[in-house]
Amino acid sequence: MTRDTDGATVDDDLAEIARAHGVAVSYLDGARREHHVDADVVVEVLALLGVDASTPDSRRDALAAARQRDALPATIGMRADRARPIPADGVLTAEDGTRRDVDGELPAGLEPGRYTLETPERTATVVVAPPALPDPPRTWGWMLQLYALHSARSWGIGDLGDLADLVRTTGREHGAGAVLLNPLHAITPVPPVQPSPYTPSSRRFTTPLAIRVTDLPAYAAADPSTRAEVDALRPEQAGDRIEHDRVWAAKRSALELLWRNEGRPEPRDPEPGLERFATYCALAERYGGRWGRWPEELRDPGSDAVAAARAELAPRVAFHGWVQEQAAAQLADVRRATREAGMPVGVIHDLAVGCDPEGADAWAWADVLALNASIGAPPDAFNQRGQTWGLPPWRPDRLAETGYAAFRDMVRALLGHADGLRIDHVMGLWRLWWVPEGRSADRGTYVSYDADAMLATLLLEAHRAGALIVGEDLGTVLPEVREEMDRSHVYGSTVLWFSRDPDPETGGDDGPLQPPSRWPERSVATISTHDLPTAPGFLRGEHVRVRAELGLLDDPAAERAKAAAERAELVALLVDEGHLESVDADEDAIVVAMHALLASAPCRLVLASLYDVLGETRQPNLPGTVDEYPNWRLPLPVGLERAMSDPRVSRVASVMATRRLAGSAG
Repeated sequence: MTRDTDGATVDDDLAEIARAHGVAVSYLDGARREHHVDADVVVEVLALLGVDASTPDSRRDALAAARQRDALPATIGMRADRARPIPADGVLTAEDGTRRDVDGELPAGLEPGRYTLETPERTATVVVAPPALPDPPRTWGWMLQLYALHSARSWGIGDLGDLADLVRTTGREHGAGAVLLNPLHAITPVPPVQPSPYTPSSRRFTTPLAIRVTDLPAYAAADPSTRAEVDALRPEQAGDRIEHDRVWAAKRSALELLWRNEGRPEPRDPEPGLERFATYCALAERYGGRWGRWPEELRDPGSDAVAAARAELAPRVAFHGWVQEQAAAQLADVRRATREAGMPVGVIHDLAVGCDPEGADAWAWADVLALNASIGAPPDAFNQRGQTWGLPPWRPDRLAETGYAAFRDMVRALLGHADGLRIDHVMGLWRLWWVPEGRSADRGTYVSYDADAMLATLLLEAHRAGALIVGEDLGTVLPEVREEMDRSHVYGSTVLWFSRDPDPETGGDDGPLQPPSRWPERSVATISTHDLPTAPGFLRGEHVRVRAELGLLDDPAAERAKAAAERAELVALLVDEGHLESVDADEDAIVVAMHALLASAPCRLVLASLYDVLGETRQPNLPGTVDEYPNWRLPLPVGLERAMSDPRVSRVASVMATRRLAGSAG
């Protein structure tokens, strides 16, 4: 029996039921202290998984069912070089129809792919992944918030035309080998437009905000008067904020004009799931962007009512499908540009950890998501009340029962347009912190996933696409996560601010800054992230100033002193490593030295940020704020044309490229 600090207990029977369904009754925090979970929280989370343990009778039934569960999982994930024991003999069928008998073991040496295993008790899916992905070439590149990139040709927000132009310039002139983007996931196409790329309507499809309207074939084919009408819709950036609603209103009008001018075509070769996504968009236009408020008969995408609505709204369904087709074509143009520029890695997209519970994916995949729960994080030193992100988690039981089809389709769709994929909160392949609806973040618990199956699905799709996988593994991460990532050649994330040796007194991870020579080779190294201070912001203490101004700090004076000490520590490291002549150097020299430090690391991929290089002090996102700070709405301080000719960009690019080549030769 376990007990938490409030005195509530989880008895042995409930603990056994919870373990059978991957629900934690206790967990270790970052300092390896054990915390016990309230019994009522465990019962609530079990209910979200379809398990009733709320009464003595239901608990007895749940316990009996847990003890009688089939020993053969509904989906088995494995590696091609490792055998996998199974509790029964059966017949294994490959995707090409080839059949073979298996006796108590799935053998090593199977070709990567998806198989069907038939046994006397059940039929299971088997996902066989390669032992590991190939390592990418050693190179450098940029990490970029695409919406922040703007030019004389874009419409108030960075677009895929800007990205293609940047790729051509930085690949050919600077020797950059990669670009890592923020998520380009689809929005719900009605106002208000969600500015955060990490709260998408759909992770399978692309935000139409990224389309460059004037690069579309439909624009080139239009008559002069139609082009003039489109040109008149172009919004200018006003002030220092990106106005997503205004930009989308303009682009939607322009896209509709061009679509009608083309004869209202339907998508020529629709991707899997596109019709359902386009139907959601059409319904959202009629009933609003929250499908939970639609007429009840329209909340099930497979219902007869939805089929009838789809027929009635056929022109709008066709329009939204056509828009996605245009976005896919421009994404393909960007990939061609990376190859023409000689980029050895190319474009790496970002997979958000979840989706909007009222968005297209939640509507389409309600059966595999726990819509009455939110992903988050337990209380820790940085967020003493914990975090809830308002994103519904995958249901591990339903993923397994469906062969991880939804997860596979999502990854496959993204890799269809990318050379690599960054997995936000990669820990989510192993476990996620679930917070039941209506609960505070500290009233949740971890739910485990079948990491073998999740990883096998991810790696198989990456193998087939020839893509790099990067995992965001910052913060408290289980040791086995990084061990398996390294074995699989899934690259981790190394951030200068967090790369510290253990504290000699406490053993925590807040000791002195670590020289980059000790950073891991299989990782992507950066100075900062979108949730952390930019390099100039760090050097000037902007991250302390703004949080103090917003009342987010208990002791601003202590935070200012800490920031000053951390700045001095960083500058001293730059001097010690030979990248800076003096601790009294000016800010531009320090920023260049920081990039030289980054480039000297053994990490195979290092990324610079234009925010850092161009002197932007404001970070893209300030965690803990919503409307108090312009999260995800900050453009770069100068346009693309000026940025690419800026001597600061040239200096940093030269340092990065020279040291990367030197490291490769070594």
